[in-house]
Amino acid sequence: MDDLLQKLRGNSAGITRFQLATKSASATERILLRQMPGAKPGAPMPEVVEAVAAVRRYFEGKETDFSMFKLDLGEQDPFFERVYAAARQVGWGRTTTYGALAKELGAGPEAARDVGQAMAKNPVALMIPCHRVLAAGGKVGGFSAPGGSAAKIRMLALEGVHVEPARPAQQSFGF
Repeated sequence: MDDLLQKLRGNSAGITRFQLATKSASATERILLRQMPGAKPGAPMPEVVEAVAAVRRYFEGKETDFSMFKLDLGEQDPFFERVYAAARQVGWGRTTTYGALAKELGAGPEAARDVGQAMAKNPVALMIPCHRVLAAGGKVGGFSAPGGSAAKIRMLALEGVHVEPARPAQQSFGF
């Protein structure tokens, strides 16, 4: 779990940021401070303490539902807000695709790319389970959190979902 340990930030309206761990706690803290200039370390609010406990349970492989935590994402693109709300409905051990989320929101297949952009900008990965959103055909797709697609694969494996790592774009010839 230590390689995926997290940092959470919240305010009275809800959780504002979630950061999967990087190689060191100080590096993770620097990322959060870059995302939230002017933020000061302080005692966590009770909801943040509860969320940290839930995240620990998650990384111990225990089924965890994060949809009950209030989020404060600030000003967001209205389409991104809808994407995030839909993604929060994808439960433990389940996956969807960028295209399926776009279709669920009444957008055409071309909006799958927009869904991918929303997932890449997700400020609270895990709370909004972008790791459960896959590329077409059940392929892993991207993951903007530290560790990239390998972290996404490990997180899905915790939930009993097994996906294949992306194959190299070019295969060598067997001459």
